[in-house]
Parts: sequence; structure tokens; C-alpha cells
Amino acid sequence: MLDRLQSFFQSLTQSAPQQPAFAPDDPRIAVAALCLQVMEADGVVHQAERVKLRSLLREQYALDEEAVDALLVESRKAESEAVDYYRFTSDLKRTLDENQRTQLVGILWDIVYADGARSEMEDHAIWRIADLLGVSGRDRVHERQEAEARAGLEGGDDAG
Repeated sequence: MLDRLQSFFQSLTQSAPQQPAFAPDDPRIAVAALCLQVMEADGVVHQAERVKLRSLLREQYALDEEAVDALLVESRKAESEAVDYYRFTSDLKRTLDENQRTQLVGILWDIVYADGARSEMEDHAIWRIADLLGVSGRDRVHERQEAEARAGLEGGDDAG
């Protein structure tokens, strides 16, 4: 009897159309899309950056692997449709408080340093995103320095 019930419920979930895990206006999509854009800024996406992004999404949003996969699919779709950073930053500026926006900049730096180095293009991408989010240059540099420390790297110049 129990086997029949389990089989019945499994058949319902298998035949039912899969509902998207994330609504199109879910701020997590915007966050993940910005992370993807920063990862791709230097033209090379390293495996370490992919691993770091997945780890950060799991930790920040308490997601399992399946949910992370779904979030990344939706984020890639949104990213491919976006013309610029503004599409994501404008939504996030309305939904995140100042502290959360600053933390997001720190997350972006963590992704940059996942491969052990930062490029001029990644620097520029984060500068632009931070500016659109209303994060000060001082806070952006502080978050960069904190990410360098978390990555075990020595601090570079304070210009970026």
C-alpha cells in the first residue's frame, strides 16, 4: 500500500509541468546575473570562479545544488537579455538596503579573487556596478581589501 502511494505521488511530480523556481523579478536573479557579468568581464571564466559563485549562492541564500542550478539558468537568461548593468542594479538599489548593497560588492570581489588575481576589466565592472548601486568608492575599496584578505592575497594599490 505504501509503495503504491509513493509511486502515485512520484508519478504526479514527474508528469506535472515544472514550475520555475524563481520569479522573473526575484532579486536573487539580479545578484547572480551581476556575478556572472563580473566573472566574464576579463573574457576568461576560471573553474575557481564558477565554484566560488556556486558556493556563495548556496551560502547566501541557503540553496541546494538543484536550486543553485535553477538560479544560474534564470540568471544566464536574464543576463543574455540585459543591455547593461543598470537593468539589475536599479532593481537591487530599490530592494536592498545600503549594507546589503555594500555586501554585494564584497561578494563580487570574492568572485574576482577566486582565481587569485584581478584584471582591469573586472575592476572596471565592479566600479561601475558599485556606482550604480550607490556604494561609495571608500566602501568599494574596503570591500576589495577584505576580499583580498579572505583570498589570502597581499593588498595591492588602493586605486581600485
